Amino acid sequence: MNVDKALIEAVAVNARIALSEKEKERFVKDFKEILEAFSIVSSAPVSDRISVHPEPVVDVMRSDEPHTCLTQEAALRNTQHKKDGYFKGPRAL
Repeated sequence: MNVDKALIEAVAVNARIALSEKEKERFVKDFKEILEAFSIVSSAPVSDRISVHPEPVVDVMRSDEPHTCLTQEAALRNTQHKKDGYFKGPRAL
């Protein structure tokens, strides 16, 4: 990829940032170095490698097992806002 001042200006327009001429020149150099580093990484042989995680992947959620539910009376026991066996909330119009 050809990294030049025009590319940096296009990226700056897309990112909605204003760059000085000095910053544009510095970014040309920095972008070239970044792309060079990625080209080295992308040329590494990976066909015989498998993807692994450095830490074991563990499901952090509890298992979904059925338990006994609260009775209607137990669920409504600690509220003052109840009517006819249901929670009573503010009127919605």
